Amino acid sequence: MHAVSMPEAKRGRLHEIGPRLYANPDLTALFQMLCFALTMMHLLSRSVGIALRLIVAGACCLGIWTSWSFARADYLFHLDTEDSVRSAIRLVPDSWEYYMRLAQFDRGHARDLLTTALHLDRYNAQAHIELGLQYEADGDLSAAENLLLGAYAVDHTYLPRWTLANFYFRRDNMPQFWTWAHNAAAMPSDDIGSLFELCWRVSPDPARITSMLLNDKPELIRQFMGFLLAKDQLPAVAIVAPRLVRSGDPETDRPLLLSVVNRLVSANDAVEAVALWRSLAEQHWVVADNTLPNNAKFSRQPEPASFDWSLPEYTGLHSWPGASGLESEFTGSQPEDCTIAEQVVALKPGDYTLTYAYHTSGIPPSTGIRWRIINANSDTVLAESPDIFSDGFQQSTLAFSVPSGTSLLRLNLGYRRALGTARISGTLMVESTQIQAHP
Repeated sequence: MHAVSMPEAKRGRLHEIGPRLYANPDLTALFQMLCFALTMMHLLSRSVGIALRLIVAGACCLGIWTSWSFARADYLFHLDTEDSVRSAIRLVPDSWEYYMRLAQFDRGHARDLLTTALHLDRYNAQAHIELGLQYEADGDLSAAENLLLGAYAVDHTYLPRWTLANFYFRRDNMPQFWTWAHNAAAMPSDDIGSLFELCWRVSPDPARITSMLLNDKPELIRQFMGFLLAKDQLPAVAIVAPRLVRSGDPETDRPLLLSVVNRLVSANDAVEAVALWRSLAEQHWVVADNTLPNNAKFSRQPEPASFDWSLPEYTGLHSWPGASGLESEFTGSQPEDCTIAEQVVALKPGDYTLTYAYHTSGIPPSTGIRWRIINANSDTVLAESPDIFSDGFQQSTLAFSVPSGTSLLRLNLGYRRALGTARISGTLMVESTQIQAHP
């Protein structure tokens, strides 16, 4: 027997229809359901009566129509025009999200549309909120309040709490505002800066906002610290920061807290800067010594904080801390005036001595390398060492005094080309440093 081949004309028509079917999801669904119905009828034709076949065919057709209606309605809804959403509702009249979207297009009938959406799904917090705001706009404050409270009753997430805080703010009901602001802060979203801004409008007092809103959730504390930093409320940040040290995560929160330390140093707030730094060290968030200066032998990589060494890199000057101390290599192309190493230290007024051990290699006299003790607030140089130069191990001292009113000093090792000399090349090795108070 020979296989029956499909006529060329019919095969060509199928080749034309196929791409159209797959390009249109509605037609695809109809075609699939129709094929299913025909298959079922064929299977049942030999063993089941005509009545049962009609029932099965009817059920298949109903399934086809239902599937097509839902697919078509979803397609129309996502066209996102007023007419397309209305058409979607005609096809699927019990989909609450269609009414909510139409309410945004048809503001004149928004209340009725939102009421319908809420009837279709009484656990829909968004419908409660939108309808409540509509009643508030229409002046029915009691109904608005009940609906917004109803939103919270079915959904305890951030949005209903935030919405109620806003509602009571607009109503100038401050006791309820603070209650719901506190409730919103208890379940913060990824960004609650708007909640802090609202509280700031009520009371631009960081202490009050802290007492009313703050808890021990690190995601809330770090966002509040960011808000306060943006408001330039550094003293308030210093008060809040220890909470984050207690409850936060070192890997996540260390950069923020170190930046606060640095900003406090820049603001010459020695007391708070030192307190936060010590708190970080006690909790092992940073590696710090009890020596003055910190990391006195340069034995480890410094922390990115003012209370550890800063080792700037320049073209022609590179420095490496290690077990033998700080090694700095000069190629002769470094800047004529630059910092090799620097650290901020907090000292009480009094007399002190800096002791430093070092040696140089390949660097001639008149090196231009010196230690300087600088007032961090005024940039006044309080003491300066002679040029550092020694082919062998050398230990030297620099006496200095901290005047009253000065609390933060910069311990600076720098290079400044001496007049009449070329830029140096060679190696400097600083083995250790130590600051001691005079008895």
